Amino acid sequence: MVRATFAGFTTAVSALQANQKRLDITGHNLSNMNTPGYTRQALQVSSVNYTNPISHYMNGSEVAVGFGVHMDKVTQIRDPYLDIQYRNQMDKSGYTDAMQATLDRLSDVFDESSIEGIHQAFLNIRSTLENEHDPSKVHDPIFEAELRSRMQTLTNLLNDAYRQVEEAEKVEYSKLDGRGTNEQGSVQQINEILRQIGSLNRQIKQNQIFGQQSLELMDERNVLLDELSSYIPIEVTYYKDIDYDGKDDGIIYDRDSKGNIIGKRDWPDDLRVEMVYQDKDGKTQKLTLVEGTIGSKDDNYGKVSFTDDKGYLDNPSATSLTFEGLTYGADGRPNPKKDKVEFSMEITPGPPDIAEVQNHFADGSGSIQSSLDMLWKDGVTDRITDKRGYGYYKAELDTLAKSFATVINEINKQGTQGDPHVLLVDKTTDSDTGITAKNIGISLGWQGGTTHIGTSTDRNPDMNATVLNLLEAMKATYPNSNFLDKDGNPLFQDTDTPLENNSFADYMNHVSTILANDSYRNATNLKTNVTVLNGIQNSRDSVSGVSLDEEASNMMMYMSAYNASSRLMTTLDQALDVLINSTGVVGR
Repeated sequence: MVRATFAGFTTAVSALQANQKRLDITGHNLSNMNTPGYTRQALQVSSVNYTNPISHYMNGSEVAVGFGVHMDKVTQIRDPYLDIQYRNQMDKSGYTDAMQATLDRLSDVFDESSIEGIHQAFLNIRSTLENEHDPSKVHDPIFEAELRSRMQTLTNLLNDAYRQVEEAEKVEYSKLDGRGTNEQGSVQQINEILRQIGSLNRQIKQNQIFGQQSLELMDERNVLLDELSSYIPIEVTYYKDIDYDGKDDGIIYDRDSKGNIIGKRDWPDDLRVEMVYQDKDGKTQKLTLVEGTIGSKDDNYGKVSFTDDKGYLDNPSATSLTFEGLTYGADGRPNPKKDKVEFSMEITPGPPDIAEVQNHFADGSGSIQSSLDMLWKDGVTDRITDKRGYGYYKAELDTLAKSFATVINEINKQGTQGDPHVLLVDKTTDSDTGITAKNIGISLGWQGGTTHIGTSTDRNPDMNATVLNLLEAMKATYPNSNFLDKDGNPLFQDTDTPLENNSFADYMNHVSTILANDSYRNATNLKTNVTVLNGIQNSRDSVSGVSLDEEASNMMMYMSAYNASSRLMTTLDQALDVLINSTGVVGR
């Protein structure tokens, strides 16, 4: 029995339509070659193979083949494994990139290779003392004024260095919460990303239920997921919520007006985003930040908040970062408790002080952890010694300022025993106690001319003994030991100058070297992380990106198939012409 008259034309038309759609998609891919986040698209097709005859004139035993092609859907070409690799590498790169920006800011404070800074100021004081050690110059007001000026310059530099570290610390706070700037902080950016992902989840699912693939919206969501992974470590899961929606075992059936099934589609996937972190015991935990399309409005995503109860810099340990879970649980039921994870630090006063971080991300994971490391870890306090943050560098400046003031004041007191004269003080109180790099200054008495450099000591009646001892102090190195005068005799018990066997001038070089080593090590890690990230990105692009050569090749192949389908219609038309006009005319 000859097949239905126009069945062949239907087959050819389906081929024409499929190849036309492929050409359309190829053009769409080429036009979006440089669109950020765009994923290459392709047409998914299947062979039409009717299980029942489509005509009453067909034999039931006829082979059901040759009915053409069916366009199922347009899909994205992505490799989920590469997405996971990329996002895991993004949080490492995000950490080292943010850390490098921080270390560069600190380098502006401590790098004295091209300017006359604190190191040079100590050398200038030493040079002035060498010029003044002659007994004839001890009481010369010009030389004392020069020394006072040199000391004033040093204290100003220490004040300014401390202030710059504090400013860098404020910038780090601003990076988290955005206060005091016209830009969003990390907290606001994460909240905005979570909101957008939650909203896109609803849009994508609703569109897919009605047969729209919403591939561009999925691209937008993938870009947001990549960006989120630079802030915090995340895991992304795709799943079907058939238990919640109860849609025919996860299948959407398209039916005609009589209820007959005319097509079917898979129930669309939902997307879950979980934050991966470690508790204080080092155990890996997860907190769901986005849960598919559960609830309504903003019920399907959480948020993060920054707390600073006691004000900027007053008490870094009082600050905290809190991630809140969802109003609804993963089962779709209300979750009134809302899971919360607080990233905070508690200090138990010592001595020694013991600091404990309640929750944290894995080492080197995300820009958020970089900020928390720099704000909380001082490289000294027990349990948080693995990183040297702002607290470390402020403490080093304080150590230098306090040690210098202690030594200088004690030496001068020895030379003015009748009325001990203090040269360096806390300028807010004019006292020689509680001196730090932030408040060190010249005493009011020395500024006003009522305080002077000492002369003789009990053991050395020479008029220049104090100046010589000050000169020795500038040359000396300082462990925690007795300070010796120029003759090698103990001058006073030195228990508070922990300069690690450095002189005052060299200690600044010591701190700068530590910073330089940290910066070099981090820069090397950043370079490695970026190289690996670029390698993964290249692999992703080879799968998901648009290749001009490949699309041009596809275009020629689809055009050839289109021409062949057109030729099939011409051939069928010729066959039909023979059937209609030539059958039964033989022998007429």
